[in-house]
Amino acid sequence: MIETSTEIRDRSALERLLNIFANVQAKEGVTGLLLLSNIFLILLAYYFIKPVREGWLSVSVITGLSKLEVKAYSAFAQSLLLLAILPLYAFVAARVTRRRLILYTGIVSAGCLLLFWLMQPGMLADQIPYSGVLFYIFVGIFSVTLVAQFWSFASDLYGLEKGKRLFPLVAVGATSGAMVGSWVGERLLRLNWLSTFDLILLAIIPIGAAVALAYRVDKRETQRKPSSTSDMLADPKRSAVFVAPARNKIRARIARQNQPAAPKGEGPFRQILKHHYLSAAALLMLLFSWVVASGDNLLFGMVQNALEIEFGENPDPAAYSAYLKQATTAFYGDLYFWINFWGLFLQAFIVSRLIKFGGFGVLLSMTPLVSLIANVSMAIAPILGVIKTVKIAENASNYSINNTARHMLWLPTSKSMLYQAKTTADTLFVRLGDGLAALTVLIGTRLLDFSLFQFLTINITLSLFWFLLAIYLFTEYRKWEQQSDNANQSK
Repeated sequence: MIETSTEIRDRSALERLLNIFANVQAKEGVTGLLLLSNIFLILLAYYFIKPVREGWLSVSVITGLSKLEVKAYSAFAQSLLLLAILPLYAFVAARVTRRRLILYTGIVSAGCLLLFWLMQPGMLADQIPYSGVLFYIFVGIFSVTLVAQFWSFASDLYGLEKGKRLFPLVAVGATSGAMVGSWVGERLLRLNWLSTFDLILLAIIPIGAAVALAYRVDKRETQRKPSSTSDMLADPKRSAVFVAPARNKIRARIARQNQPAAPKGEGPFRQILKHHYLSAAALLMLLFSWVVASGDNLLFGMVQNALEIEFGENPDPAAYSAYLKQATTAFYGDLYFWINFWGLFLQAFIVSRLIKFGGFGVLLSMTPLVSLIANVSMAIAPILGVIKTVKIAENASNYSINNTARHMLWLPTSKSMLYQAKTTADTLFVRLGDGLAALTVLIGTRLLDFSLFQFLTINITLSLFWFLLAIYLFTEYRKWEQQSDNANQSK
């Protein structure tokens, strides 16, 4: 689409600046910047606590299980809890406004963080059994739920046309929040101003700020015309106030403010099973999670073995435990920094240009291709330094290119799909992928005595299926995109 000189001239200085990252048009800069800041704060909070999670889990001993198995099985437990949590979340989303939904999840997340801060060793007790495992499970659920909810919110606000243009900009907030969170957390620990567990308490601040920003964006955007017509066509009686002539703007605004987040919810599982496109999108989430989690599990096991060798034989249990926690936290702090540094570079300067010159199909298939190359490289050279390097490349691509692509998949869908089916795909199916990665560890270590090469062969096969599914999804996306365009033209 060629822009006129008038359209270019109408942009503010902010919007011209933001055009470095995406095609931002007139009157879109403020909301785009607010959404960017919102996801920045969510990821900032997450990366304050993510290294704490790894360090706390590293000193969680469960008799009969290796460190790798403890991590893998803890990830599987997240899936079981999500099976109970998601129907409750869908129930609430169908009955409260999106503003209240965001508020409730923010309050619950902050309350849980405060509780875990109190559960740290030496606070309420010398050691609360399995507290590290419980915290690992919570962080996994916390991260996917808040992030999935944000992208449902952003998709709801923007609709198809704006979302395709502006998601690369908004996603800059995610990658920059992750990088800044990992960098600031590591520096605070080095200054000895805070203990490792104090980062948990500190994370409550950006969560509260993110909720406040979401309130501001919701209030700002509900005064405008909705961007998507998918729900209007699905439920014309409920949406009549939106498509009617704007003779009563106050009533229309009040109706939008009071509308439930998922106004016509069939339930998340029924929606996913009913529509092939949603089923394929959920399967894509499962495959990418399975591949990435398997690689993360292998890396975690290699790190623990390397640190054990580095510490020496016959270690003092107390000294070894302290060393292991500190060294693991430091290793992952450095790893996450470089992942997020390159992720931010890709997000800021590459993603929007991939969409512009290669199209959405290239964006969607890029990360599975990178994962395929990464796993082949690890199979050829199974050295800790090599694996760390290719994991940085894989995860940087995942956090930028794939992160934008998988959220853009949902732009042609309805509000109820965004707040129910999308949330389920982005949480349960991601954690089911983690669970399958855990099952891979169980079968490979306990029954088949797999070598590292054999584990990587499984990942290579999964990466290939992921790539093929991405190609199929792109063909389906074009059909849904056309349906959405037709709906907009019929308004």
